Amino acid sequence: MPQIPGYTYGDPALPPSPVSLEELERLKACLLWTEEDDKALEQAGKVLEDQVEEVLDLWYGFVGSHPHLLHYFTDPQGNPIPDYLERVRRRFGQWILDTCFRPKDETWLRYQHEIGLRHHRTKKNQTDGVTSVPHIPLRYLISFIYPITATIKPFLTKKGHNPEEVERMYQAWFKAVVLQVALWSYPYTQPGDF
Repeated sequence: MPQIPGYTYGDPALPPSPVSLEELERLKACLLWTEEDDKALEQAGKVLEDQVEEVLDLWYGFVGSHPHLLHYFTDPQGNPIPDYLERVRRRFGQWILDTCFRPKDETWLRYQHEIGLRHHRTKKNQTDGVTSVPHIPLRYLISFIYPITATIKPFLTKKGHNPEEVERMYQAWFKAVVLQVALWSYPYTQPGDF
């Protein structure tokens, strides 16, 4: 795997997740997660792995067409920071693959917490050493669930799978995105509220 700037999945220096494996299983139960979802996610990963750049083009086009979203990648003068956008894009592409292929274990939980911190004022901008907007409001993490989910389905149809298989992959993807955003919300909560 080529080196991705700021991608620290599996780094032993990452602190433990404040969410236990038991709590993770409860969240998955709330999402009606099954072993079939794990299989469908892996299948989705195989379908998406050679389409990652196309998916990112679509998602980045969406962000770029909404100034209030692009704002979180700008310098103090309001200008987009190209290097920052590119570094995040590379991690975002890897996130697609991690969503599909990584086991939902302690290592995965640690990195989900890290992603949440990187959106929150706790660590925003630190990974890439940029001077940009210092915090992404939780409302945008939550509302981004829809476009990141709705736009993936056309990509899942491109390898000739029947409609039932596509729907299984799509539902598993939807569950995985909701699960991750729920975990990313941890830094936004007061102690005891998560």
